[in-house]
Amino acid sequence: MTVPATTPTTPATPGAATAPAAANTPPAPGAATGAARAPGAGAEALRPHAEDAFADELAALAAADDRPRPARWRLSPWAVATYLQGGVLPDGTVITPKYVGPRRLVEVAVTTLATDRALLLLGVPGTAKTWVSEHLAAAVSGDSTLLVQGTAGTPEEAVRYGWNYAQLLAHGPSRDALVPSPLMRAMSEGMTARVEELTRIPADVQDALITILSEKTLPVPELGQEVQAVRGFNLIATANDRDRGVNELSSALRRRFNTVVLPLPATAQDEVDIVSRRVDQIGRSLDLPVAQEGPAEIRRVVTVFRELREGMTTDGRTKLKSPSGTLSTAEAISVVTNGLALAAHFGDGVLRPDDVAAGILGAVVRDPGTDRVAWQEYLETVVRERDGWKDFYRACREVSA
Repeated sequence: MTVPATTPTTPATPGAATAPAAANTPPAPGAATGAARAPGAGAEALRPHAEDAFADELAALAAADDRPRPARWRLSPWAVATYLQGGVLPDGTVITPKYVGPRRLVEVAVTTLATDRALLLLGVPGTAKTWVSEHLAAAVSGDSTLLVQGTAGTPEEAVRYGWNYAQLLAHGPSRDALVPSPLMRAMSEGMTARVEELTRIPADVQDALITILSEKTLPVPELGQEVQAVRGFNLIATANDRDRGVNELSSALRRRFNTVVLPLPATAQDEVDIVSRRVDQIGRSLDLPVAQEGPAEIRRVVTVFRELREGMTTDGRTKLKSPSGTLSTAEAISVVTNGLALAAHFGDGVLRPDDVAAGILGAVVRDPGTDRVAWQEYLETVVRERDGWKDFYRACREVSA
């Protein structure tokens, strides 16, 4: 079970050869190298993996990328950052932005993965932590599916390894009876693993990561063996900073991560661009027609969310009560997508205030007591008096009654 590797605690050196040429030659971008793709993967999947959905962009970047690459990386760090933030290649290929935010944050995150430090993406709900994690893994390793989903019931086996109990009872502990976790496979293959919602995992299970991240080794005492991480292995974890007190990270575990805090979109225009792009992608995947008046309603939804989230109107003149919900960009995307579906299937294809009003109410009013008061005050003091918002005011009043 021991996997031969170079010294696991040595950081990856860009461009350095660490294994026979065949092992270091990356497969074509988008190809499956970890778990076999399930039926329906690719164009027919409701939500394709990043390496499938953007395979053409990854291939174009790989072809144009002549910069040094860390061991077993598909792209150089520069190309990974370009994949996330978008750009135009010398041959004219347009790389669409996957994340709109400070480039320096992306560069720090990518650089971390090129070292022996794991990456922790931290932020409030809806700041694209999972989205960035998936695209980083797709660009670095060509496989974003080596994933552990953190919940209150996540067992240690999900982080380390489990057993095929039929094999175990029949033949005792053996390599054939062992079921590797996504992290074990990533260590063996020099890939990027992901852990979602790290702070929701019980503390004793979190601690199983300490040896993996510090020693780059996973002991298998039942077999008297261990798995050593080969170069190229690293881990991306995400955590919601509103979950403090659920299962906070120990100082020992936190020291094994470089933390990058993903902020909310800096400007309203940034948020409008993000919502517009994601709604367009989701709409095409669901075969929804492009709704007329979509940009105007998207801007209105974003304005409402930002003002209530920040407790202040855009002009800075009126203080507002903030509801208990996060009113994140992800929720704005959901509200507009649902409105787009309503307009397409039960309307005339024009996205109107009636189509988004109910979704906004559901996002804002989580606590029927305090949130409803904040929403009603906002409607009467801000929306009612705003030029060009009378139809929106009437639609919201109707669903709030």
